[in-house]
Amino acid sequence: MPYFDSASAAPLHPVARQALQASLDEGWADPARLYREGRRARLLLDAAREAAAEAVGCRADELVFTPSGTHAVHTGVAGVLAGRRRVGDHLVVSAVEHSSVLHSAAAHEARGGSVSEVPVDRSGAVSAAGYAAALVPATALACLQSANHEVGTVQPVAEVAEVCGAAGVPLLVDAAQSLAWGPVEGAWSVLAASAHKWGGPPGVGLLAVRKGVRFSTQGAADERESGRSPGFANLPAIVAAAASLRAVRAEADAEAARLRVLVDRIRRRVVRLVPDVEVVGDADRRLPHLVTFSCLYVDGEALLHELDRAGFSVSSGSSCTSSTLTPSHVLRAMGVLSEGNVRVSLPPGTPAEEVNAFLEVLPGVVAGVRERLGVTEQAVTAPEADSLELDALGLRCPQPVIELARAITRVPVGGTVTVLSDDEVARLDIPAWCAMRGHDYLGESPRPAGTAYTVRRLS
Repeated sequence: MPYFDSASAAPLHPVARQALQASLDEGWADPARLYREGRRARLLLDAAREAAAEAVGCRADELVFTPSGTHAVHTGVAGVLAGRRRVGDHLVVSAVEHSSVLHSAAAHEARGGSVSEVPVDRSGAVSAAGYAAALVPATALACLQSANHEVGTVQPVAEVAEVCGAAGVPLLVDAAQSLAWGPVEGAWSVLAASAHKWGGPPGVGLLAVRKGVRFSTQGAADERESGRSPGFANLPAIVAAAASLRAVRAEADAEAARLRVLVDRIRRRVVRLVPDVEVVGDADRRLPHLVTFSCLYVDGEALLHELDRAGFSVSSGSSCTSSTLTPSHVLRAMGVLSEGNVRVSLPPGTPAEEVNAFLEVLPGVVAGVRERLGVTEQAVTAPEADSLELDALGLRCPQPVIELARAITRVPVGGTVTVLSDDEVARLDIPAWCAMRGHDYLGESPRPAGTAYTVRRLS
């Protein structure tokens, strides 16, 4: 069964499996002890740290291992904010950061700190100017992902780091999605990553803090991992994580070139094979293995289930699931279509035949989901009125947009359709529908029940 969700978790790399099995025999002892077994464990831990530091591009004594990438982010954010509390309590993040960064920001705000979000453009990219505008004398820390986890857009880390450095503000980089493909460029100050993103075992994160960055560990600490990640280290998993990172890096250039060809094929063909599709994220400055697209008039949960039944494991940033009725914060910040969202992230070694099979199956799957939702070609009829108002209260994504599409031909060119909806997704997807279908979005207005979204027909 083709697995196309390596952005969530990459399959265990063969080198990781070998290293894990070997270190279970050799690395079970306490590396802090001086007897033979402890010294052997210490050698393994030191070698793993050296290998990971080389891949990150930092000194070995600047890097510690944590229980996860999320733990690394939380520790890094809290530690720098505490270490620089005399400077101020202002934190800057991008609007499309991973939830681990946003949760840290929310916790900081709950403790009385202030947070600023830097907006992104429609491709999901920030600008160095955006960060420069957000920095103030009280800024203690700025955070920026190296590449977006939902749409693959690579961020201008080096440029942002230069801006932050000029202002004396350290930059924390979440490199979880990009570290397998190469080191993060620029003069970053703190870096976090997660082993299961590159084919290492789950439960291992990396936290690198450059010398000279003021850092104060929060919570209880001990003598292990420079006091920044307390507790007995999972040494076999750490060894496997470092070994697999070195292995994927050795293969990265060739594999990136091969997977980019396959992703380019998906980007080109999906818009030809499936009507009313928007491919999102930067077309050029992006991760080589990831592509995300959104399908109009499609329930995202149903689409993922149908693709799973067809044998393809993919992910989604869509809001259209039973567990949430709000759009992905990434897609919302970009201002792109969220309904029927599909993220394809190819693991290393993915054969072209699997991608071709996916493209063969996808059009029928999307058509089937649309048919079950009652999406059909509308007969051309004479306009009924200059303006219409649709009551879509209680209807969930993508039904408000489907009702709008059905009604737009019922008004003349220049006429308006107003959709009354209490689904938060409508705030994102109705403007996105207008952009895709060539109509004019006039804006929204509050109503006693829900919100009214008004569209002018242009063609």
